[in-house]
Amino acid sequence: MEAMEWYLKVFRDYRDFSGRSRRKEFWLFVLFNIIVSVVLTIVDYMAGLIDDFGDIGPLGGIYNLAALIPYIAVLVRRLHDIGWSGWWAAGMFVPLLNLFVIVLAALRGEAGPNRFGPDPKAVA
Repeated sequence: MEAMEWYLKVFRDYRDFSGRSRRKEFWLFVLFNIIVSVVLTIVDYMAGLIDDFGDIGPLGGIYNLAALIPYIAVLVRRLHDIGWSGWWAAGMFVPLLNLFVIVLAALRGEAGPNRFGPDPKAVA
């Protein structure tokens, strides 16, 4: 699968909070989110929609809102892959705990099936 396909897969599966996601799917989605957000911030700035380059303009804000639910869904599936409850994804809204959640997302998934489903790496 190409990198862009992994990114679009997360948007297609935005309603799916069950099952498991590979590290590749999660981190490529995060990477593309950063790239799209930076590009939209530049467009907002060049269009005069924001005064300060560090601010979030309307295009970036709309995109970030649209990507929030897919991000939470892929994070929940990523946590399932390491055998943790998806409720830990709520930690992304708590300062310092969000760093812990990101570290969890970087861990290798459990080999073979776990209580959340089959191993996505073995399926692919």
